[in-house]
Amino acid sequence: MEKRNLIIECGNSGAFVARGADELGLTLPHGAPEAFDAYYLFLEECGETLNLTSVTGAQDVARLHFLDSLALLKAAPFSGARVIDVGSGAGFPGVPIKIAEPSVDLTLLDATGKRVKFLSDLCMTLSLDVACICARAEEAAYKQELRGIFDIAVSRAVARLNILCELCLPFVRVGGVFIAMKGVDSAEELAQSRSAADSLGAKLEDCFDYSIPDTDITHRAVVLRKTSVTPEKYPRRFARIKKAPL
Repeated sequence: MEKRNLIIECGNSGAFVARGADELGLTLPHGAPEAFDAYYLFLEECGETLNLTSVTGAQDVARLHFLDSLALLKAAPFSGARVIDVGSGAGFPGVPIKIAEPSVDLTLLDATGKRVKFLSDLCMTLSLDVACICARAEEAAYKQELRGIFDIAVSRAVARLNILCELCLPFVRVGGVFIAMKGVDSAEELAQSRSAADSLGAKLEDCFDYSIPDTDITHRAVVLRKTSVTPEKYPRRFARIKKAPL
């Protein structure tokens, strides 16, 4: 796509997000549509080189990335919350949430240096005060400054829920929540994750199903409530987590 055409199309992304947010019952702050335009432009310029997403075009990015992420704001109270996005990749869902709810204290965690550099540059471009950390989740969870301190952990990572629970719940404080983005056909996966949640000090609280505006796609936000401190032995090394999931 030529640069001029990209800039013209970019202007459609923020407006599309604004309309979709209204359908979701969300009110975006002043300047948010322009921020989503800038996000889209930055993603299109950098995403192909870094292999961040296969989704292209202003409207598809708005629907399948930005609005999909913003729907989580209906699943839990994010205002003023300390949030960690585990396996953030291209910044979903954490960065759209921060744009829509600036009061969020956001940390983006990813194990790949190039992605973390992208996230850091993106947040600088968007003038967002966000902590970007390059580390594996199973190692970062043992850092005193990160373990058990977050009100909300979110993850859009492609992994089974029992694995995500072990990687994400150690970051969450007792009383906080972990929200995993899943498909609506995840009943079997949910059932298999109950023992993992119990072992890690959490209980399934809600399955929030939502339709992405202007699509026939329905996704699910799985909300797990942290009820007790995660035992110190979790998370295990990732090879062990994969070999013997909880």
